[in-house]
Amino acid sequence: MNTTLAALPFWADLLIAALLVVGALFALIGSIGLVKLSDFYRRLHGPTKSTTLGVGGVLLASALYFSVEQGRPSFTEVLITLFVLLTAPISAHLLVKAALHLDRLRREPPPP
Repeated sequence: MNTTLAALPFWADLLIAALLVVGALFALIGSIGLVKLSDFYRRLHGPTKSTTLGVGGVLLASALYFSVEQGRPSFTEVLITLFVLLTAPISAHLLVKAALHLDRLRREPPPP
């Protein structure tokens, strides 16, 4: 096993660092939105939008790092990113539909 670490090219370091910082900022904004917003529907918006982009940025940075380091494309992180980008909005949509259905059941029926 080779234990020496090869330095990445400057452009790769710069792009990976930018993706990590942007991803971390989106994840932080989504987490703050989850804590600060008032009701269920508003709280759901933060994690499904900005945190999904944050996780996507970190995963793309990881894919770029391993692609440059190994000299061949790393598709594992790209597949995980696609899975997260597809499943987070769908699960949020289903949660909102369930909440709307429960709210409708709790309301009193309209007068005759």
